[in-house]
Amino acid sequence: MEQHHPAPVRELDSNVIVISRRSFFGALLGVGGVAMSALLAIPVLRYVLYPLYANSALSKWSKVGIVDSLPPQGSGPVLKQITFRRLDGWRETVTTESVYVERTQDGKIRVLSSICPHLGCTVQWRAAKGDFVCPCHGSVYGEDGKLVKGPARRGMDPLPTEQKEGELLVHFEFFREDVPYREVVS
Repeated sequence: MEQHHPAPVRELDSNVIVISRRSFFGALLGVGGVAMSALLAIPVLRYVLYPLYANSALSKWSKVGIVDSLPPQGSGPVLKQITFRRLDGWRETVTTESVYVERTQDGKIRVLSSICPHLGCTVQWRAAKGDFVCPCHGSVYGEDGKLVKGPARRGMDPLPTEQKEGELLVHFEFFREDVPYREVVS
């Protein structure tokens, strides 16, 4: 009987790694699986995390009315309804809010939010007294929206306006409540 002697072992350089065909394909399969999982996970993570990094968005400008049809200067504020689109996470809603529109003594148009800056109640105009009052907690505001007496800590919130092709547009904003400064929250 003939004896088989193992092949002589060659000494390899210490920097050389010997990989068998089976371990190479196993590693290739593992790396490919991780890459495919990452590619599939990106859209899923973006979908799941979208409400966390997306701010509430409003449509930019809402129509209030024709500028020429607004009340004349010195006649006091008029309550108008505006409609705008609001995107909050995945949910889109169409919202209606009230604003007060007035021509000031110098002929400019002023638009005030009807939301009380104290706790969010709807402020009412009292034509007989020439002021605004909050029915919830009794804050009083002058015709220009400045705070006359609290508990509110600031005056009514003015809104940005724009006139385009004879129409008055307003950019409605929500402000943080019960703080002495104006901070837009959406």
